[in-house]
Amino acid sequence: MKEWYQQTKEEILGQFQVTEQGLTSSQAEKILAEKGENVLEEGKRKSTLQVFLEQFCDLLVVILIIAALISMVSGNVESTVVILAVIILNAILGTVQHAKAEKSLDSLKSLSSPNAKVLRDGQKVEIPSSKVVPGDILYLEAGDLVVADGRILENYSLQVNESSLTGESTNVDKSDGTLHSDCALADRANMVYSSGLVTYGRAVVLVTATGMDTEIGKIAALMNATKEKKTPLQVSLDQFGSRLAMAIMVICALVFLLSLYRKMPVLDSLMFAVALAVAAIPEALSSIVTIVQAMGTQKMAKEHAIIKELKAVESLGCVSVICSDKTGTLTQNKMTVQNIYTNGQTITIDQLNLKNQLHRYLLYDAILTNDSSIVDGKGIGDPTEFALVEMGRKATVDENLLRELMPRLEEIPFDSDRKLMSTKYELHDVPTVLTKGALDVLLDRTVKIRMEEGIRDITREDREAILQKNLEFSQEGLRVLAFGYKEVPQDYILSLDNEKDFIFLGLISMMDPPREESKAAVADAKRAGIKPVMITGDHKITATAIAKQIGIYEDGDMAMTGRELDAMPEEELDRKITDISVYARVSPENKIRIVDAWQRRGSITAMTGDGVNDAPALKKADIGVAMGITGTEVSKDAAAMILTDDNFATIIKAVANGRNVYRNIKNAIKFLLSGNMAGILSVLYTSLAALPVPFAPVHLLFINLLTDSLPAIAIGMEPAEKDLLSEAPRNPKTGILTKDFMTTILTQGGIIAVCTMIAFHAGLRTGSAATASTMAFATLTLARLFHGFNCRSKHNIFKLGFSSNWYSLGAFAAGVVLLGIVMFVPFMQNLFSVTPLTQSQIVNVCILAAVPTVLIQLFKIIRDIKHRK
Repeated sequence: MKEWYQQTKEEILGQFQVTEQGLTSSQAEKILAEKGENVLEEGKRKSTLQVFLEQFCDLLVVILIIAALISMVSGNVESTVVILAVIILNAILGTVQHAKAEKSLDSLKSLSSPNAKVLRDGQKVEIPSSKVVPGDILYLEAGDLVVADGRILENYSLQVNESSLTGESTNVDKSDGTLHSDCALADRANMVYSSGLVTYGRAVVLVTATGMDTEIGKIAALMNATKEKKTPLQVSLDQFGSRLAMAIMVICALVFLLSLYRKMPVLDSLMFAVALAVAAIPEALSSIVTIVQAMGTQKMAKEHAIIKELKAVESLGCVSVICSDKTGTLTQNKMTVQNIYTNGQTITIDQLNLKNQLHRYLLYDAILTNDSSIVDGKGIGDPTEFALVEMGRKATVDENLLRELMPRLEEIPFDSDRKLMSTKYELHDVPTVLTKGALDVLLDRTVKIRMEEGIRDITREDREAILQKNLEFSQEGLRVLAFGYKEVPQDYILSLDNEKDFIFLGLISMMDPPREESKAAVADAKRAGIKPVMITGDHKITATAIAKQIGIYEDGDMAMTGRELDAMPEEELDRKITDISVYARVSPENKIRIVDAWQRRGSITAMTGDGVNDAPALKKADIGVAMGITGTEVSKDAAAMILTDDNFATIIKAVANGRNVYRNIKNAIKFLLSGNMAGILSVLYTSLAALPVPFAPVHLLFINLLTDSLPAIAIGMEPAEKDLLSEAPRNPKTGILTKDFMTTILTQGGIIAVCTMIAFHAGLRTGSAATASTMAFATLTLARLFHGFNCRSKHNIFKLGFSSNWYSLGAFAAGVVLLGIVMFVPFMQNLFSVTPLTQSQIVNVCILAAVPTVLIQLFKIIRDIKHRK
């Protein structure tokens, strides 16, 4: 059988038993059941057992296993059982978390998977790409990702980048003709392939293969393995864990040798070293960080921001500049026609009259030079073109009927460089070219003007009146499109060279009003130390008018066009960059240069975009933000974050969430490390003072993995504080473990250790090392539970309020119950090597455990009072 590219359109339609009306819904469902969904099969995932076993490969876990073996050798079987049980529990939690992460990733893939426009039951509809089947008639236009392999039926200047498949970076010109000889994949000009990117023009395509049957699917079957990349925070914590493990081993070795030097039995010396190792290892740290990040991304998803890369969560907290597209992000993306200028007069839609030939030609131009349509009351296509279609409907013109009566013969699609779109039709049996675009471009190519009384040469006065009206519209924040036409000979072929000598018809002004929440969001951004910048393809005056309305542009700020930016040297741009709030008429290269200039200043830059030409800038920015509703698939693919509501205010919410996630992770780390520091200092003190071991390894494991985990997770759930957006953005080069951070950990850990050792000495005075160890264990556990309230925020607990985070109260209560079970249930007493305490000893433990929190809170209250002064 001939290859698809060697068959004619009629042959290939016959092969798939489909007409040019497309498949019916029932046909599509039958083929979908037979062929399966249009998705690539993933590489073999790790088995649950493999993931579980990998949890034991961590160096810190290996140290704990060694500690368990030493406990067994020393005859402390209960301790060994508990250590191993805790390690296994931790491995189970890690495995469950991995499974949840994979499930979340699957959900994210489904959320960010592209849609496709196909013909079903004779209607153009938009469906998930996974539901596309062989035999579907697929519509492609600039900005689309090709979702399946297909044969081109109708071609309109289509160009496709197929570099992901062929390795060739240049765009490929496509055709719809039949190829007769055998061709290499890259030479099959009448075919498109899954993963290709439409960079220009449009086409109608018959789908020939989906899923693993596509050319990219065949490659995926040969090589289907991906490796997850760790986030900067994960890398930092891994490095911290490795260094901590090395430090623990060195200190434990020194403590062991020191104990031997003091003639302590070998097993007792080993138990000292084991206790120190267990005290130092923050067993729950990795899980806590993952859980807090996961909760943060879930919260962002609920607030319409899908995070594709976890590192974006961390980077969001550092954003200091947001370069935002205007249309749809700062505005409602609901373009509506406001006023029409034709025949030297300004009129409204209601005044359009189909009996007026000038009005009729203007409507023809607006509706025919247009790829948008209304299906089931929903607009499909570009918002500007959709506004023109709506205008036509209000003037009693049905775009579908008009296009059926007057089929498009030729076209040159719109592009951002020419700023024009031209099409050829038979109007009243006369070949006619209709064009629309930016006034400054179209007016330069205009030689005549049509008035109600007829067509005449355009005069200088006409041009001045048109430009003046355009200026008036623009100053009101209106977007203006110019319309023209020309009648041509029968043998005329439309091309870029003859896209000129038009007859001017009129101007149509539209407005996309600012979103109601944009003004407040811009104010929040400025309060947060973030510079909002508007970047748009609109006219400078229009862009500035909108920017003033929402607060981006203020007195003293600058607005600049792409041409002015091109003429500006790098040094001058670096000097003025902070004063420029609006960029108009920009090119893709301009956007990259703007991001570059901000990044040279060390600013973390977010860039929003929705088009093909935005993709390079989205990749270049620290945080690329794509539009989920209007965004092209290539822009979503290039971005780190997708806004499902296309709203600028959502970016500010995401920044606040990013800051809060980072702050909560840092506070959770502070809680875990300061608590562990108390354990380390306690063990070191007793070792140097030649006192008995204050804790059995099982005590420290109980604290680290059970009573510590709950408050740490509760800290991760801390809601954002009111002053979160009043602080300057975080410097990304500043790590978590700064000098001030480590000083706080050492100080707070030291205070808890002092109170713990006071309790230990009180127990020793009874003459029982077991009682001393029990009092030290109970004091340290309870003190760390209290300490969870200290680590919620830098502010004192009374300013925060207990009720602002019920999770912290719940975690404290759960920790106290767990401690009570260990302290008072006989079976648990034996298992955890604790002895019963007297009532006075329990009171002493409670008082000593509360003292560190009282002292830390007093310090915070005094500091807050001084700060207010």
